[in-house]
Amino acid sequence: MKITFLGHAGLHVETRRGSILCDPWFNPAYFASWVPFPSNQELDPATFGSPDFLYVSHVHRDHLDRSFLREHVSKDATVILPDHPLDLVHRELEALGFTRFVETKTNAPLELDGGLRVMTVCTIFPADGPLGDSALAIDDGEVRIFDQNDARPVDLDGAHDFGRFDAHLVQFSGAIWYPMVYRFPPQMKSALGRKKRETQMARSLRYSRQIGAGWVIPMAGPPCFLDDDLFGLNDLGDDPANVFPDQTLYLEYMRDQGADNGRLMIPGSVATLDPRRLEIEHPSDPASIFGDKRAYLERFRERMRPRIEAEKASWPRGQVDVLAELREWFEPVLDLADRTAAAINGRVLLDLGAPQVVLDFWTRRVYAWEGGECEYRFWVDPALVEQLITDHDEDWVNRLFLSCRFEAERHGSYNEYLYSFFKCLSAERIEYAEGCYSEQLPEREFFECAGYRIQRRCPHLKADLSRFGVVEDGILTCTLHGWQFELATGRCLTSDDRRLFSEPLSEPAAAEQ
Repeated sequence: MKITFLGHAGLHVETRRGSILCDPWFNPAYFASWVPFPSNQELDPATFGSPDFLYVSHVHRDHLDRSFLREHVSKDATVILPDHPLDLVHRELEALGFTRFVETKTNAPLELDGGLRVMTVCTIFPADGPLGDSALAIDDGEVRIFDQNDARPVDLDGAHDFGRFDAHLVQFSGAIWYPMVYRFPPQMKSALGRKKRETQMARSLRYSRQIGAGWVIPMAGPPCFLDDDLFGLNDLGDDPANVFPDQTLYLEYMRDQGADNGRLMIPGSVATLDPRRLEIEHPSDPASIFGDKRAYLERFRERMRPRIEAEKASWPRGQVDVLAELREWFEPVLDLADRTAAAINGRVLLDLGAPQVVLDFWTRRVYAWEGGECEYRFWVDPALVEQLITDHDEDWVNRLFLSCRFEAERHGSYNEYLYSFFKCLSAERIEYAEGCYSEQLPEREFFECAGYRIQRRCPHLKADLSRFGVVEDGILTCTLHGWQFELATGRCLTSDDRRLFSEPLSEPAAAEQ
């Protein structure tokens, strides 16, 4: 088996039974904030643009590069589809001109035309990637590899059943905005960054030990940040709190933990793999990249500067009535977001300078901020929101939040429901998320009492209402602190700025109470 590394999570896998192109990414993503690192601009798409099969793990823009796929990948390729309930990958690729698709079932091996055996391992919960992620196992009859990219499956038993792997390709670096964008005190932000850096590398090593492959190749990150406004996010080797360590630092971490089977690949590296050996040929000396990384990135920044500046200049300013458009778009979604709203249980302020917009998850309304406390606050360039509105982008995580082009503040701990809401800005998406919560988290998030399904945690100080809630005459009282709520409406009788999620049970169920 021959594996050409294309940068980030991109692979071109050539076998005697066929070839697969995986997750090719070449163009700046997320409002031009992410760029593949190291540079893969020197690669010739003609050498890998006509594969037998195409695999795109999920629709994040550093995996599904629309421009590259449209312009450089043969539409004769058969697409290996991950097993996701929402067929987002299929829709995107069909819109780009691909017509041949083969569906997979998670953890179920499938033999493709030509005899190549593959299997996807999929995650489908709202918090998993853009409403789903996936990994790919490949077996050509002699060699097996597991392309985990940045998927985080909870259960790897299916992968083990596929057979012993010769190589494991896995993410190791940060790929999210925390804690950098938060307005935490510097000492706190540094401590959180150190913890995240250690946690993400430890997680990757744990995955590799679970898979047990002969060789481990770190991939799917980090990107590099070449806009002047974001350049400080790059890990230049002088900040142990930076959450974007590069491949060489992770390989050093592996060795420190007693794992000496990690190997470096850079864009254009070709690995020849059989059950007994792994040989890697690099297109250039990796020291030219990692030896003086700052100088390398500064040269790269100058090459990319015109392109990044051109994209920034294209963003609309003052062309959209942001408040009116968000009200018309978001309020119908909020009306469907019962469990999401209950779990967020607060107000979100989008501080765009002008306007300042509140997303109120108590009243399910969108309105102009007139002061008052909001549990979550985002400071965003209004041009970015205008662009999202213009494009009617239904997943703001896959555009705005991954860009790191914002600042944030919150009261309390991280709330995954909030960011999942921003992935679900359509009726179809929010109904999918609500269904997941209803099926998989009913006991944790809600309980039934007096003919109603009620959120489990009190909106005041999160007391467990299944233990401390008492209902009399349609009024629920939290006996821990005395707060009261009207079950028929969710209205708080103790404070005007809190609400309780409650919904009537069906008539037969209510009669049993």
